[in-house]
Amino acid sequence: MNLISYISKNTQLPLKGIENTVALLNEDCTVPFISRYRKERTGNLDEVQIGAIVQYKSQFEALEKRKSAILKSIEEQEELIPELAKKINDAEDLTTLEDLYLPFKKKRKTKAETAKKNGLEPLAKIILAQRTDEIDFEASKYINDAVPNEDDALEGARHIISEWINERSDIRNQIRSQLEKFALISTKVISTKKDDEKAQKFRDYFEWSEPLNRCPSHRLLAILRAENEGFIRVKVEIDDDKAISNMEYRIIKNKNATTPHLQLAIQDAYKRLLFPSLSNEILKSAKEKADESAIQVFSKNLKQLLLGSPLGEKRILAIDPGFRTGCKVVCLSAQGDLEHNETIYPHAPQNDSTGAIKKISSLADAYKIEAIAIGNGTASRETEQLIKRIQFKNNIEVFVVSEAGASIYSASKIAREEFPNYDVTVRGAVSIGRRLADPLAELVKIDAKSIGVGQYQHDVDQNLLKNSLDAAVESCVNTVGVNINTASVPLLSYVSGIGPKLAENIVAYRNENGAFTSRSEIKKVPRLGEKAFEQGAAFLRIRQAKNPLDDSAVHPESYSLVQKMVKDQGVPLSEIIGNKEVLKKIDLNKYCTENVGLPTLQDIVKELEKPGLDVREKAKVFTFNQNIRTISDLKEGQLLPGIVNNITNFGCFVDVGIKESGLIHISNLSDSFVKDVNEHVSLHQQIIVKVLEVDIPRKRIQLALHK
Repeated sequence: MNLISYISKNTQLPLKGIENTVALLNEDCTVPFISRYRKERTGNLDEVQIGAIVQYKSQFEALEKRKSAILKSIEEQEELIPELAKKINDAEDLTTLEDLYLPFKKKRKTKAETAKKNGLEPLAKIILAQRTDEIDFEASKYINDAVPNEDDALEGARHIISEWINERSDIRNQIRSQLEKFALISTKVISTKKDDEKAQKFRDYFEWSEPLNRCPSHRLLAILRAENEGFIRVKVEIDDDKAISNMEYRIIKNKNATTPHLQLAIQDAYKRLLFPSLSNEILKSAKEKADESAIQVFSKNLKQLLLGSPLGEKRILAIDPGFRTGCKVVCLSAQGDLEHNETIYPHAPQNDSTGAIKKISSLADAYKIEAIAIGNGTASRETEQLIKRIQFKNNIEVFVVSEAGASIYSASKIAREEFPNYDVTVRGAVSIGRRLADPLAELVKIDAKSIGVGQYQHDVDQNLLKNSLDAAVESCVNTVGVNINTASVPLLSYVSGIGPKLAENIVAYRNENGAFTSRSEIKKVPRLGEKAFEQGAAFLRIRQAKNPLDDSAVHPESYSLVQKMVKDQGVPLSEIIGNKEVLKKIDLNKYCTENVGLPTLQDIVKELEKPGLDVREKAKVFTFNQNIRTISDLKEGQLLPGIVNNITNFGCFVDVGIKESGLIHISNLSDSFVKDVNEHVSLHQQIIVKVLEVDIPRKRIQLALHK
């Protein structure tokens, strides 16, 4: 099977689209660039479909690499026969491949290896042939210095047979099938840890059992975490008697004196070799599926968070609230530059609310503040109430902003480079203000794992998680586009074709030469060649550029095509942009060429209708129920405003304005069956919830989505 047919079999996508996408990937084109600007070549495949091609291309290449290593190893052992080589080359997955290689793997010293060295392999073959009733007599022929009697000879032969059985792919697949269909996963608390305070969050799994194939990803990850932390023991079980009986049916053909020895060898092979190995394999496979599911949820949440509503270029006063240490206040320019910082102490123990109100009021006037951002951590509600008591001269909107990851940013190398003369508290407040103005631009500076929109992110495959989250960030950055004259190095590094080094070069060029005035000037950045320009130019925007197309998603390679359209309409470019009436008159078929078809032309016209339009909605003010301060204020049946702050496979968590978030279980999202939580709610969505149950001792709140 070649690469294209392998991808086609796993994705069911058109062959032509796969072939051209693979060719583009081999030319170092990025997924955002291919999906947006090479639609004709791919057959209009979207980012998700192209991402699947990338995934299976990588899997196929890893499979081929492993095949080469295995073929080389067996060839060096002088055991590679044409039939085996064909089976290896035809293998379509790593499991089949490793089963074929198992008999040839270099093994540590085993009982079977010792028996073979003692000359017992011929006796093992005689037993397996099942053609003699004189097995003790046959065994007596193999007595030597290392094998003192018939019993030892027969035992050694059984060890060899056990290993042969273990290496049979049909037997392994039979047990795999039983494990996949009928395996139970069970847990038991370690008695000495039962009363451990840290173990209580896992107490649902102190004694638990369910079919492994029905265990949802979040529960499996929780069980495995509890095991890793030493609170429970985990076991995978199937019907051993049934498995052994099925093995006997496949192996024992004649009933004679060899039968008891084969039965013992089968039991030994199953209990000592097959079941331990294959039960670990099925648990590992279940863990990998759980990882993929958890990472998929994490990526969806991250995308929604990064594409959260921006307030835009406004003068913002940001507050990182606190009690004893005070509230750190910063004033930011419309471009996010720090203009002023200080600390106020409106809450206990100082309780200087009067002084704090005067200070905030004067800062709002002095810096012409248009919006206030308050972090949602400790003392957030108290600070919000304080701010709402102030009679500002102008209409100033007040927002509560998620602090998730702000402390990570404030202590990071990026923050130290941005604000070398300020401490972490100032940097944290700046981050809160900037993420109100533009969540995407600020959150890309933080390690995605630290943003807190996933579950079990430290338990899943870290390489897979990083790749998935990087792809999610890259997708968001290129969906929105980047202002090259204000973007930070971290933001620029996610632009298609740019990367960290070129991002540094862009900022260095900007600092030395001033703002970019055209896309063509981007080519002057050191080490930014034609390929990087092709991949990234259309995602880099230049505000107030002489050529309005430089502030649009139209690729520079299509500028001449736009000019032709403009010329044919007989109006200047400045008048055609945003003019839907004129744009409707354009006959797109007239401009189709061998390389440019209707998909690209339709994208161009759509962009000309609203050039540089931000796909994100504008930020909206939200107010919690002011009478709800703690979990004790909640009562069953209450209807409350809330904000979705995390989404999982089993439901979503909602901030109702107190320390603890409430859970809307998937069953309480709708009256009908819910397959995907994301079809009903999105991250940071403002919703109304109904309180179903309040468990104060366990600090758990059960909610339902109110229609």
